[in-house]
Amino acid sequence: MPKLENKSKDNPRLEQRLLADGQISLYLEYYLGRQSEPILDEYGEPVLYEKGKMAGTPKFKVKHIRRKENLNLYLVANPRTPIDRTQNKQTLLLAKKIRQEREQELLEDKEGYRLKKDRTINFLDYFQTYIDNYTKKDIRMVQIALKRFKDFLRDTPEYNKFVNGLMPGQLDKDMMEAFTEYLQSRSIGEGAKSIYQRFKKVIKYAIEHDVIIKNPCSGIVIKADDQILRKEVLSLEEEQALMNTHYKGQNPNTRRAFILCLYCGLRWCDVKDLTFANVDYSNKLLKFEQNKTKGHSASSGVVIPLNDGLLKLIGEPKDGQTKDSLIFSLPTYESCLKSLRRWVKEAGIEKHISWHCARHSFAVNILNNGANIKTVASLLGHSGLKHTEKYTRAVDKLKEDAINSLPELETTNF
Repeated sequence: MPKLENKSKDNPRLEQRLLADGQISLYLEYYLGRQSEPILDEYGEPVLYEKGKMAGTPKFKVKHIRRKENLNLYLVANPRTPIDRTQNKQTLLLAKKIRQEREQELLEDKEGYRLKKDRTINFLDYFQTYIDNYTKKDIRMVQIALKRFKDFLRDTPEYNKFVNGLMPGQLDKDMMEAFTEYLQSRSIGEGAKSIYQRFKKVIKYAIEHDVIIKNPCSGIVIKADDQILRKEVLSLEEEQALMNTHYKGQNPNTRRAFILCLYCGLRWCDVKDLTFANVDYSNKLLKFEQNKTKGHSASSGVVIPLNDGLLKLIGEPKDGQTKDSLIFSLPTYESCLKSLRRWVKEAGIEKHISWHCARHSFAVNILNNGANIKTVASLLGHSGLKHTEKYTRAVDKLKEDAINSLPELETTNF
């Protein structure tokens, strides 16, 4: 059969098939994108991941969607005469011309996605497929972004008709403005901004892969003052109350890991990966590279001095363990957070405490005890002082609250 010479980005592609009568039929094949479908077992139930971060969630398979258009044009399979060869040449030129015209129609589609009347891609499935193939450490936030977008569709009368699915071209500026308002109404602090940033990553990916042409998020932002510390902070007294509190069934590794974060300012993603190799026992140092900035910053390495109490908290490798063994064998983030919130409640602390509050508490408390801002920035692994300055503002607020807690002066006493 003749070589059709398709280019890698051609859509549609000119294809051919050999018929039983010896002729070659020419047709176009359109690529309409992909959608995810759950993998089912023999009983028709979804197959779930058993291990890792995705444990308990359904497995999906990717289905590539294509459509064929028969051109009703035929070539002679084995041309033997000049007439046959001329006819094949003219037929092939006509087929290529039709292919180019169809491609131009796609490029001129004003809806922002290809083949509107035939396209069956569900943006929610596309988002899930993106998550299924996502390998970066912020996957939990990307999952939250999809969940929050589904919540928005369900809770918004104007858009709840899309709760089971919507086409990429149905994402528009009005919807995105409503979505950002919804995020800000539901999320505390920088949560809305973080979720929206992950949502925009998926939109950007879809644009790069020609699933969406016009960016519906263009010009729509969620602003937050990065210099305001919005998360709760545990005081030294509250930290002591927490450490004095035990409850039945408490995971000792979760407890020890959170205490280390309170005293060293570690993130969850760093403490869960710590091994005994990160501890320099002779020089009493904890050395590690931050997962968040690894490969992106020259200041990703952190060195934290350890006192005897922290060394005892960390411990040393036990029988069967090596220097490469994890210091804390922790369950999932969700399980650790659930344990932490029960622990806080048992301690009688009426604050909304997440794991990251330990890092904030560490910074505020050592600043409050006289540490200078450069030292705090170094211990936190900040490349500059910009991100550390919000803690000095928090300390100023604590001082102001302390002054305001005194009995009010009676002006008649002056």
